[in-house]
Amino acid sequence: MSKRPTISDLAREAGVGTATVDRVLNGRAKVRSDTARKIYLAAEKIGYHAAPLLRERLYSDLPERRLGLLLQKENQEFYKTFAQVFQAKAQACPGVRCKPDIIFASSQSPEEQAGLLADLGRRTHAVAATAVNHHDLTHTVRDLKRRSVPVFTLLNDFAQEVRHSYVGLNNMKIGRMAAWTLYNTPQPPGKIAVFVGGSRWHGHALRETGFRSFFREHPVKHSLLDTMVNLETRAVTYEATLDLLRRHADLRGIFVAGGGMEGAIDAVREMRQPGEVAMVVNELTDVSTRALQEGYLTLIDSTPLDQLCQKLVEAMVHATGLNASDPPGQIFLQPEIYIPESL
Repeated sequence: MSKRPTISDLAREAGVGTATVDRVLNGRAKVRSDTARKIYLAAEKIGYHAAPLLRERLYSDLPERRLGLLLQKENQEFYKTFAQVFQAKAQACPGVRCKPDIIFASSQSPEEQAGLLADLGRRTHAVAATAVNHHDLTHTVRDLKRRSVPVFTLLNDFAQEVRHSYVGLNNMKIGRMAAWTLYNTPQPPGKIAVFVGGSRWHGHALRETGFRSFFREHPVKHSLLDTMVNLETRAVTYEATLDLLRRHADLRGIFVAGGGMEGAIDAVREMRQPGEVAMVVNELTDVSTRALQEGYLTLIDSTPLDQLCQKLVEAMVHATGLNASDPPGQIFLQPEIYIPESL
């Protein structure tokens, strides 16, 4: 059984004296807010038993902001991490008591996603969401805007004419980067496949557009197959990739513009040797890391979740403040790029 952290352990972790920690714990004298905050964060980190009390003392006089977040696929590693990082950034936001409210959609149904977004908007000050581009979502965002609840779109833009801001990667550039990678990977001429999650994922459409525009602008080396819809699922992507590999012995590259990369990796691993099919996918996970190290992936573009959540929380809090200014239409982040030698 591990030893319970002591006040000395807390003082050491926070870089202050035990007397300062005692003053914060017992409210005996005024301590600078940044020092009290440092002690609280240290208490959270080491699991100090009085961390809840420290949080109460630190945030009791601050204004409250309830921040809603709608994500997809609750059991997917990427979205699990997304939720964890957002919660941490919200709780650590200075000058305000942020209460994150995180929910997950169970499907790509516009009706479900619009309903979940509306529910979030009724109980929060601002909401952010990854969702499909559909008129049901646009109506919901418009209604929330009328009620002064700003909506931020994440990763995949939607309701562009009424949402507050988009926060994520420049999807057109992501598509062109993937095309550049596959075009410049040493391979004999052959076929290139592209997977998107569905027709209503605006970000995937932009990635496909960027991808195809690059190949149109360069001398013909490979031929692009018709885009395939995988519903962002492992099983659909697996079966579709197996079929591609059986029908096209000269399949040279695959770009998975959205989710479902695990299925493509599994299929290529079964039917080809490492490096025979170049592949570009999204997000650094345990599965994609292993595939990159084994030579089944050529490049991974990954969303910088820490930076995204930091900017998102700051923007959401600002948008709900008294001095909120006109929002930027888009907040683009630089992707994190991984090749085999990165890991």
